[in-house]
Amino acid sequence: MSVSVSWTARRLTAAAAAAGALVAMAALPASAADHAPHAGPHSTHRQGVTISGVHLDNGDRAHHVARALNTEWVEITNNSRRDVNLDGWTLADEHGHTYTFRHYRLDGRATVRVHTGYGHDTRRDLYQDRRVSVWDRHDTATLRNDHHRFVDAVSWGGDRHRDGRHRGDHRR
Repeated sequence: MSVSVSWTARRLTAAAAAAGALVAMAALPASAADHAPHAGPHSTHRQGVTISGVHLDNGDRAHHVARALNTEWVEITNNSRRDVNLDGWTLADEHGHTYTFRHYRLDGRATVRVHTGYGHDTRRDLYQDRRVSVWDRHDTATLRNDHHRFVDAVSWGGDRHRDGRHRGDHRR
């Protein structure tokens, strides 16, 4: 009889622990879930602000053509529910070409494309106003916040991936 009492006590203890864990998870505020650390470089669900895509121009002859420069972009996505003020954040390549976000707030669950060329900034499209291509065939896009802290990076075009990710539309 002591064996069945011990087994029952263990089952009840395990059930109580599981119920307590469920209650604790339900009590977490939504903001804590939105600011959880990244699940890892190969994760399909990432939290916070990330570089979600890259598109390079289609040829060397278009290197200086304004229309081609606007087909070269890096996409930034806010995966959280809260708006994020990107004022002072930077997007840079490996050679130090840097774009600084000015007076821009990225809505929750929204994406913005940062184009290389000239254009009129909107909620969905920002322009670096450059006359030449920024992104190389082998490059890394690095996003930093207004305190110069690393937020995200994506590399393409070789085996030199710093964080193991090879994402986005990397055609050239």
